[in-house]
Amino acid sequence: MTTSVRTPATERELLENMLDQARTDLIDTVRGLSETDARRRLVPSQTTPITLIKHATFAERMWFQRTLGRLADSDCDGPLWAHGGFEVGDDETVAEVIAEFERASARARSIAARIPLDETREHPHVAGVVSLRWIYVFMTAEFARHAGHGDILREQIEAR
Repeated sequence: MTTSVRTPATERELLENMLDQARTDLIDTVRGLSETDARRRLVPSQTTPITLIKHATFAERMWFQRTLGRLADSDCDGPLWAHGGFEVGDDETVAEVIAEFERASARARSIAARIPLDETREHPHVAGVVSLRWIYVFMTAEFARHAGHGDILREQIEAR
């Protein structure tokens, strides 16, 4: 993992930079893997390197588009899968899944840019009332955790 270190000017910049770094770290766990290796199941769950990226796309849409942006499902930049993104079609490539995640991340940045950190939204299924600040912290932790999963999976794949 490469972590860029620079001093942010504001709390918001710090939160945005940390989330962007977590996004980059997560992508780095799958970038360069073959299509076969990206789908390799090494744990009993559906977790594979590529499904971690697909799940992150789901999370971007759920938290930033649906919750923060209050968009209808049909106005999101893609589907909100019932399986949370932990399924990848045989026809989907690593590059396509990464690009989809990057598009959802860009949309998340655009939506969040116009909302104050203290502004709140209701999320009835997960956390109740949350602020944008909470979403930034939660998503950074979520993506960092999944990057750790991805690092372990990649290490197992490369050891074979």
